[in-house]
Amino acid sequence: MHSPSEQDYIQQLSIDCIIFGYQEKQLKVLVPKLAFRGDFWALPSGFIFQEEGIDQAARRILEERTGIRDIYLEQFRIFGEARRSNSSFLERILQLNEDKLGDKRFNQKELEWITRRFVSIGYYALVDINKVIPQKNGIDESIDWYPIRHLPTMIMDHNEMIAQALETLRLNLDQKLIAFNLLPDTFTMKEVQELYEAIFDKPFARNNFQKKILDLNVLERLEKKFTGAANKAPYLYRWKR
Repeated sequence: MHSPSEQDYIQQLSIDCIIFGYQEKQLKVLVPKLAFRGDFWALPSGFIFQEEGIDQAARRILEERTGIRDIYLEQFRIFGEARRSNSSFLERILQLNEDKLGDKRFNQKELEWITRRFVSIGYYALVDINKVIPQKNGIDESIDWYPIRHLPTMIMDHNEMIAQALETLRLNLDQKLIAFNLLPDTFTMKEVQELYEAIFDKPFARNNFQKKILDLNVLERLEKKFTGAANKAPYLYRWKR
């Protein structure tokens, strides 16, 4: 595996992906834990090849991490503070893992390349969590789903990135009708409401919410969901894509 500095990447430009999923009435984020002593968590990230578009690079990174291609993806912000750098957490990794790393993994050329100031393009993705098979890369100890309300403390500004992505998701939810990307192919109205409540972290009045969603005219009503009591069974819906 070639080191980043040996690849034909655009220098000092990276992509960080916030991958949202929904499960057990909770909004979740896919987060890798790095395979180093010290408990380091980071967003799924990557670099951009010289001959590659930024959206193409983001989709490549997402497919490598989720195992799926059909993903709702949106660029939401550029992170480019003047002091933004990997140097502090890399120094910490080296201090805590000197016996493990030595000079084999991070030579001087590699350190100089990776510790420069990087401008990061932030994307958020919405996936059906049941279709995702999380994929580790060469420096991950694990990769797993974490509830948005109980995220680990992550490197650099990655927690801030998630907060900004969530804010953008909330702003776009009704205008772009994107929440249904987080649900399975069919769902009940109650499940839609529970999803919205998880995203906004607050309850909604049932009757008002149902009217609001149906008035959007973006759902197709199907047969009732079998529950053992036909008269109380809720209808299933699917999104008119």
